[in-house]
Amino acid sequence: MTVTRGSVNDGTSSYENERDVGHFVVDVQDLVRVFNEKLRAVDNVSFKISHGEIFGLLGPNGAGKTTIINMLTTLAKPTSGNAKIFGYDIIAHSNDVRRVIGVVPQEYTADEDMTGPENIMLCADLYGIPRSISRQRANELLELVELEEADKRKVNTYSGGMRRRLELACGLINHPKLLFLDEPTLGLDVQTRSAIWQYIIRLKREYSMTLFLTTHYLEEADKLCDRIAIIDKGKIVKIGSPSELKSVVGGGTIELSISESDADLDYLKSGMIRAVTDVEKIASKDFRIMASTSCEEVAPSIIEAVRNRGYHLTRISIKEPTLDDAYLKYTGTSMREGESDKWQMLAQRRTMHTARS
Repeated sequence: MTVTRGSVNDGTSSYENERDVGHFVVDVQDLVRVFNEKLRAVDNVSFKISHGEIFGLLGPNGAGKTTIINMLTTLAKPTSGNAKIFGYDIIAHSNDVRRVIGVVPQEYTADEDMTGPENIMLCADLYGIPRSISRQRANELLELVELEEADKRKVNTYSGGMRRRLELACGLINHPKLLFLDEPTLGLDVQTRSAIWQYIIRLKREYSMTLFLTTHYLEEADKLCDRIAIIDKGKIVKIGSPSELKSVVGGGTIELSISESDADLDYLKSGMIRAVTDVEKIASKDFRIMASTSCEEVAPSIIEAVRNRGYHLTRISIKEPTLDDAYLKYTGTSMREGESDKWQMLAQRRTMHTARS
């Protein structure tokens, strides 16, 4: 795909007039969204996104992720607070915002009775892009997402992965500077999910695109995002790179298995191992000792302490801290599947059913 600069009438951005105020692509300040005058779905959310960044919102179902995307893409108005996209106010300059963004929604939106190119050109029509331009772009985008061989097939013959790739192509038709991806791999199998990840990474590396994605997949956030905002119950509790978020957990957990069935594990825990610097928490079960530590270098000292007592190690493993550990640290609970409201759950089920069909 060749990214070109153009004018509003062909659906691309008129860059000369855009206002990258403060060098931030997205600037969100105290955003609030209340439903039915009592449900505070988004609660004083603030963050900024820099050019070329992949920024992720990580949280369980019902945390407010999709509501934030709906406000930033001008589909819903904030109850209070505001945000700017390339300096454009999402309320006062909503048309300008729509011109410079692309959106890949959580639910599948392609017309199943149309072909892939026809769906892409329909999206182009909505942006006012002439057919003489959109036909060429549709071909370029089909090549980008590797659907060119299916260009004559109707969407109802596509697999879930093919449909998601088509949605991605539709979101790119106006050559956006900022692409929103709402749960981009929901319901996809591991192999297809990995393929979508590669397309997302390619958009950043080859086209210098800024991407904003929501996910409740920990591995996805860890793999893709330059920075992650952990969101829980409508509030952002922490923002940082994956490594920064995980660093608060410490060095991880060292697990030792010993062969002696009569080992005095309590003695080892309270005496030998607790004497080792940087060990924070110790547990034992079935001839195994689990030591949480803030320093990986402590492993040799723990091993030596066990061996000096005359016990024999049969297995040693070190578990690195994960984003789930970080989420637990910041929110007090692990990621909670299925806590969304009824309508969001039904929507996600429809999406997952389509992805797996």
